[in-house]
Amino acid sequence: MRKLVETTFITLDGVVSSPERFAAPYFDDEYSAYARELLFAADALLLGRKTYEIFAPVWPGMEETEGEYAVRMNTLPKYVASRTLTDADLTWNATVIDGDVAKEVARLKEQPGRNILKFSTGDLDRTLLEHKLVDEYHFWMFPVVAGGGARPLDGIDTTHLKLTGTTPLASGVVVLTYSTSTDVHRRQAGATH
Repeated sequence: MRKLVETTFITLDGVVSSPERFAAPYFDDEYSAYARELLFAADALLLGRKTYEIFAPVWPGMEETEGEYAVRMNTLPKYVASRTLTDADLTWNATVIDGDVAKEVARLKEQPGRNILKFSTGDLDRTLLEHKLVDEYHFWMFPVVAGGGARPLDGIDTTHLKLTGTTPLASGVVVLTYSTSTDVHRRQAGATH
């Protein structure tokens, strides 16, 4: 069974929107190596509509500057969760997940293969969390206080995760890796009864 792995940037005050406001000064060789490892461990991408609309116009033109990383991004199949887009709207080797997103993501996870990588945290995560479909999170904690911005997980039910790794980068970024193991879910459920 494949794992669904999410990678997302976050500030010290929990903001995940507009990473272009804070992330660029921290992109270095260590960042690139970690990001490469995540991408090359996957054989498909899962994207929400907003992330797709940000990535799709940009990445096809980045192969000259970003090399094999961009080639990998561009060639992997992409599954886009959207209520408004159709396959006819998509380019960049992408297919729309319409209908029951949770059921389709669960089906994709059951197929043989490598990880499915999801970039960014947004509206889609509410569905993924509700159905316990994300297996692993990589939160890139930037040493930045944004002072405002979107926190798309505000208002969801409490969800307990298990810390499985910390990777401090020389830039000051710390990648926190969490799993959603069944033991954590059992303890969470037991605490509510």
